[in-house]
Amino acid sequence: MLSLFAVEDAAQATSRSAVACPAIAANSPAPARSMASSYRSRIVADSTDRVAWLRARSRGITATDVAGLSTQHSVRAAARQKLHGSGFSGNVFTDHGRAREPEIAAWVRSNYGIEPSTSLFRSAHDARHLATPDGVVLRAADTLELAEIKTTNKSWRSIPRHYLRQVWWQQYVLGAERTLFVWEQHENFVPVAEPECRWIDRDDNQIAILVGLADQLLNLLTTGRS
Repeated sequence: MLSLFAVEDAAQATSRSAVACPAIAANSPAPARSMASSYRSRIVADSTDRVAWLRARSRGITATDVAGLSTQHSVRAAARQKLHGSGFSGNVFTDHGRAREPEIAAWVRSNYGIEPSTSLFRSAHDARHLATPDGVVLRAADTLELAEIKTTNKSWRSIPRHYLRQVWWQQYVLGAERTLFVWEQHENFVPVAEPECRWIDRDDNQIAILVGLADQLLNLLTTGRS
């Protein structure tokens, strides 16, 4: 994974934005996404209807689920959590993130033209593969770009690995080429500066690994064994 972050400082910022945002290069080039233009037809729920959104999410594997998948042990742990529940319903940090997300999304729209999104999408390959990115825009030539927004009380030098897995999964589900990963640091829940960001390119090698792990998780959920 070090190879992904080694290029951050040297990467050139995108020319489409007034705010410079470095890129994290993929390990391999990504082929064209023929399903990108059909992404709107694959909306299954919207988080503005939280009950319906949670119900739809419970029927498949989401980016949040995949973020924790890295080993066979993590797959079994995720199966237990989905079968029996985690008991976690949020805390002051998640509350702060939800409160700040609309403001950060407005910053993303202003600087990068990526529209805020609250939709839950399904993959064209498997309807049980789901994702709710924080922003979506269809560029020229059917190139889809996403945004993912986080808040943190830490100073990040690189993007945590579990968030990269979340981003790659979203790219797979929607057929996107890259994602603007945006984070806002806070101190005692007061933002300390403007958001920071990195472009994360699609990585099909990592996506293939995640799809395999997600399908193992689905198999455990189907059999009811964890």
